[in-house]
Amino acid sequence: MLQLSGQVSIPDHEIEISAIRAQGAGGQNVNKVSSAVHLRFDINASSLPGFYKEKLLALHDQRISKDGVIVIKAQQHRTQEKNKSDAYNRLRDLIQSVAVVHKKRKVTKPTKGSKLKRLDSKTKQGQLKALRGKVDS
Repeated sequence: MLQLSGQVSIPDHEIEISAIRAQGAGGQNVNKVSSAVHLRFDINASSLPGFYKEKLLALHDQRISKDGVIVIKAQQHRTQEKNKSDAYNRLRDLIQSVAVVHKKRKVTKPTKGSKLKRLDSKTKQGQLKALRGKVDS
């Protein structure tokens, strides 16, 4: 069971994991051992609350297919167990990222003091540049 928060969790039967051979360098070990992991999670068929489903399906992430299936390939580590836990952690991070509700920005105007301060600094900078000109003899 993958625990997302105090109330939300994903049962193991909703997450499909298959072992595959890893790509890249690694000598003979790469050709013999299936240490990489493919994790597949169907958003629509899951028991996640509707809020999570809507946000995940609206995400423009390359790991989410058009059918609403999250596919995560983990092949960073040498052992299958570490790759499996890495894939679970990445799935948890992805789902938790959509649960964060961002505050709406309040539109504010600059204060009178900050406007005056900005104009004063502009005036001083202009005077400084004016002094750099040629000197009359």
